[in-house]
Amino acid sequence: MSLETIEFKVAGDGRAVSLARRAHCGVVGSGDLEVMLEPKAGDSAVSVRIVTPVTGFDALWKRVVEHFVAETGLAGLSIEINDNNASPAIVALRLRQALAEAQA
Repeated sequence: MSLETIEFKVAGDGRAVSLARRAHCGVVGSGDLEVMLEPKAGDSAVSVRIVTPVTGFDALWKRVVEHFVAETGLAGLSIEINDNNASPAIVALRLRQALAEAQA
């Protein structure tokens, strides 16, 4: 199985909500995906790296992450997602779970 890597940045909306610490949620071997959120210094954009076996859904991935960033106001962090055929709803759920863990 070949994997596709998708990378892009999402600009924040000016609220600049930052994370205090790193968070990891999910296990890619469990059948869906894992999400890692990590604060970064010096750049207010949200950097995104997705590794997935499914090709041709770059625009959908970008919409899901842009919605998450707009909803939360997050800025200055890296999001890394290792996907194993998760649906957009599961991606959104894991992003919210990772954020809750980072803010706990």
